[in-house]
Amino acid sequence: MTVDSTLRDRTAGEAESGVPPLAPGAVPVLGHAGSLLRDPLGFLTGLREGGDVVRLRLGPRTAYAVCDPELVATLLKSPDFAVGGPLWDTMGVLLGKGVATSNGALHRRQRRAIQPAFRMDKIHEYAAVMEDEARRMADRWSDGQTVDIAAEVFRTATRIVARSVLQVDSIDERADRLSTALHTVFEGLYRRMILSFGPLYRLPLPANRRFENALADLHRMVDEIIAERRAEAASGGNPDDLLAALLDDRDENGEAVNEQEVHDQVVSLVVAGAENVAKTLTWVFQLLAEHPEHENRLSQEVESVTGGRRPVAFGDLGELAYMRNLITESMRIRPAVWILTRLASVDTTLGGYRIPAGTDILYSPLAMQRDPRAFRDALAFDPDRWLPERAADVTPAAHAPFSVGNRKCPGDHFSMAELSLILGTVVQKWRLVPTEGTDSTARIGITLQPKGALLEVRAR
Repeated sequence: MTVDSTLRDRTAGEAESGVPPLAPGAVPVLGHAGSLLRDPLGFLTGLREGGDVVRLRLGPRTAYAVCDPELVATLLKSPDFAVGGPLWDTMGVLLGKGVATSNGALHRRQRRAIQPAFRMDKIHEYAAVMEDEARRMADRWSDGQTVDIAAEVFRTATRIVARSVLQVDSIDERADRLSTALHTVFEGLYRRMILSFGPLYRLPLPANRRFENALADLHRMVDEIIAERRAEAASGGNPDDLLAALLDDRDENGEAVNEQEVHDQVVSLVVAGAENVAKTLTWVFQLLAEHPEHENRLSQEVESVTGGRRPVAFGDLGELAYMRNLITESMRIRPAVWILTRLASVDTTLGGYRIPAGTDILYSPLAMQRDPRAFRDALAFDPDRWLPERAADVTPAAHAPFSVGNRKCPGDHFSMAELSLILGTVVQKWRLVPTEGTDSTARIGITLQPKGALLEVRAR
């Protein structure tokens, strides 16, 4: 009997028993964790060759990877699967039990508390802050300057979410601290997600000390923001914003929510509003630097819509169709979020396989969004693939950057407005070009960003 026939017999037997096939490459003790640490994007992309659902071993844990977009959509919409698994277990260190990590009745109540802050009429109000911060960033640069675009947009995104949604005026001195702390924390969280050996991270190693110090500083800043708002309210201030709504929120018994929940909610909002938006913008600018033909086309559209008026305004966004397609395509080919996990909350099935309660499930948006079965010329950067007349070439379930179902991001319109206003403001004034230190290779962490995000800015 050949090796191939043995593998076919084993896979067939596993399918009949309801157990997904084991992905190749597992080694003793580490299982597949070594592959995920060495080349996570290549490893996850290659899993689709093993089937729609495959089994992984991550150190002492077993997880199932879902590789088919339609099955992922089923996973996300099914009440049988909760937010959990390696990613969210790890992220709980940072996010606690805020809206991003909670489930069930708690999640529904928390989502109701924040949803009014993201109505379209509120986003229209926030647009003034977005425009102001985008203009500040663009005005800081000088012709021929090399800028760290990742650091620039992170600081801007942090300031926008703090000034608009939370109405924190004292963000100036905290923006850089938040940026530094989050960068260190996200690096440490990635190692903890892939290799979940708890005792290792309690050793007094330099990396562990940096992580703990950064995490403590991040939580300290959030506590400072909340304390300042409480003091403002006590002195007669009464701002109508999301932070005020969180401080006034009530639980199912009509009691004020505890201080820890308010803290966790604020952390969740700052992380989502700063980290994901900043990473997305970093990739957009990097892609435009690599593809000047798309940058020129975008500039021409912005000029045509605004008539040369500066900066781009919220009212212009409905006419910037190419910009929307370009942002969407950037999120497809270079997503900030590359891996997500869920946890089976009951015994269930998925893709014909039995899924016992407590099973970790993972899937990779990046792998799905680069799958040639879902997208024609999947590795090409092609904003026009999102034109209505080309919709037939796209598998809708393979690209849901703001998720679906009851976990759909409540700030999706906020994020798209922010991305568009910053992008439009920058391309009106500057062209970004590659320079020494530009490196589009993905740096792996909980989120993705270029290894070298240095770009030269040249005046138009």
